[in-house]
Amino acid sequence: MKKLSARRRHPLAAVVVLLFALAVTGGLYAAFAPAESAKADDTAQSLAIEEGKKLYSVGCASCHGTGGQGTSDGPSLVGVGAAAVDFQVATGRMPLQQQGAQAPRKKAIYTQAEIDQLAAYIASLGAGPSVPTKNQYSPDGADIAKGGELFRTNCAQCHNFVGKGGALSNGKYAPSLEGVNPKHIYEAMQTGPQNMPSFPDTTMSEQNKKDIVAYLDTVNSDKTKSPGGLELGGLGPVSEGLFAWVFGLGALIAVAIWVAAHTAKAKKS
Repeated sequence: MKKLSARRRHPLAAVVVLLFALAVTGGLYAAFAPAESAKADDTAQSLAIEEGKKLYSVGCASCHGTGGQGTSDGPSLVGVGAAAVDFQVATGRMPLQQQGAQAPRKKAIYTQAEIDQLAAYIASLGAGPSVPTKNQYSPDGADIAKGGELFRTNCAQCHNFVGKGGALSNGKYAPSLEGVNPKHIYEAMQTGPQNMPSFPDTTMSEQNKKDIVAYLDTVNSDKTKSPGGLELGGLGPVSEGLFAWVFGLGALIAVAIWVAAHTAKAKKS
């Protein structure tokens, strides 16, 4: 007991006790803080889903069903994922103003916060593609030349060689990609809206999609000038070659006829 009392009276005893208390406090915080943070995230997600359900009931359920199961007026949304919602609603394609061959792009009627809530609710109905992060669609670190090759192989048949768009059958069309948000281009490749096929990561890697986004950003930039001169709308080598053949060769024939006619008149005189 005398030894214990002596240790308590030691000048460093208070310091040792303080350090021990700090260590215990830090350990307890490390043990319980992550759980509290995860609980807060779960609560925020639940609130987003609840708000999204309310928005869905007002603006979407009449066509897609009360539980997203689909109706004769709209397809099922189970499993389409948050990316599909962000693309369709943020580009104004949904909600539809009227039924037609294709939903046109127009001004969005929901704020981004509301779109995020709708996306959270639809994502809760079934697993699907998530909204891409900025790093996924940013042109930083992308291979533009590779993106051009991939675009011409997989997309140019419908969207034209530089994304100018084009007509399809039965009143449908491939929209122009000029001025489209890179995130929405990436989401379109993920989800395959309208008549477009989808390109999940198993078919086209995340890096390849990033390359395509970077290519479109480059060719549609106001600072980009066509190295070949007049681009004729970027219609592609076949149509541009036909233009050169018909009008260029036609102009040469017209000049040849004019020269021959004036030469004949000169000889007669």
